[in-house]
Amino acid sequence: MLRYWTAGESHGKTLLAMIDGFPAGLAIDEEPINRELARRQGGYGRGGRQRIETDKVEVMTGIWKGLTLGSPIALQVINRDYKLERLEDLPRPRPGHGDLTGAIKFLGPIRAILERASARETAVRVAAGALAKQLLAEFGIQVYGFVDELGGIAIDRPENVDDVDAMIAKRDESIIYSLNPAQDPQFKELIDKTGKAGDTLGGIVEVRVVGAPFGLGTHAQWERKLDGKLAQAVMAVQAIKGVEIGMGFEAARLPGSQVHDPIHYDATQLESTNLGYTRPTNNAGGLEAGMTNGQTIVVRAAKKPISTLAKPLESVNLETKESATASYERSDVCAVSAASVIVESVVAFEIATALVDKFGGDSLEEMKARYQLFMNMARKR
Repeated sequence: MLRYWTAGESHGKTLLAMIDGFPAGLAIDEEPINRELARRQGGYGRGGRQRIETDKVEVMTGIWKGLTLGSPIALQVINRDYKLERLEDLPRPRPGHGDLTGAIKFLGPIRAILERASARETAVRVAAGALAKQLLAEFGIQVYGFVDELGGIAIDRPENVDDVDAMIAKRDESIIYSLNPAQDPQFKELIDKTGKAGDTLGGIVEVRVVGAPFGLGTHAQWERKLDGKLAQAVMAVQAIKGVEIGMGFEAARLPGSQVHDPIHYDATQLESTNLGYTRPTNNAGGLEAGMTNGQTIVVRAAKKPISTLAKPLESVNLETKESATASYERSDVCAVSAASVIVESVVAFEIATALVDKFGGDSLEEMKARYQLFMNMARKR
């Protein structure tokens, strides 16, 4: 079983991810991981913390001469802004954060909650996801995310969204990581205006997985269904308040004839991952009954606006119980771009987990042999 845990506080010494169950024999390249860490720090509307940090990954364990050993892999991202011991507690909980709830739950200070609840922790989740993408690439599986809506404004997108390389090129031209850089000036103006007003913005991000084979996940038990695992992983990203797969909530508003994807067969596509079974639509988002169906996996997530406001909302002083404005900690105006990188990473890790679950995880060589055996057998089905 492929899985990971993270450790570390926002202003602590370091952030760590411990990855267990990663197959042996994969050549690890740190540079693509560092590129994803840099993307997580980017996007228009980020705050001062990103000017302090220059996130770099260090692979601490689990490799020998550049190859994975099959033993646990420890990834480290050091915090340059380490000052935890010098920081004081917050007297007034911030609405939208876990400040009040956590302080009451643990009968302790707000600082203890906000340091771990902070989205700074996602740096090592991005590192783990970028590592997982290197495994997926060995099987021709590509994962990419982008911003699809910001501040309630939908962003126009090209038609060929499954042309991954072309879409990544477009996304990387955009200051907000959308697929339509031409709209960037509109969103730059919106973010600037919102920041001057002391407010924040949210949005919707989409992640697409292209090239996944049939049969990742299972229908057999609820906790092993891949759509459920994806939804849980994405919902666990800070500030995500909704997750859709495929058509998502819109499917509840339409009759079945406009929702379910017809099945066709095209013998010329037998050698592709869809095994020749084509669909004119992909409303299911590549998942049916908890299993991949050979189509592109589509996951969408709704990110709420940043909870820390430069013009704070009303709160209560925990000592006096008197009304007061909420405490303020350095923050962003808009981090939807960063969210697209984080959601992309956690989706990639869940797909890698499902891949290891189906094809075994002892070694890359064995996984590839089992993958080929399955594909050969499935084509005869």
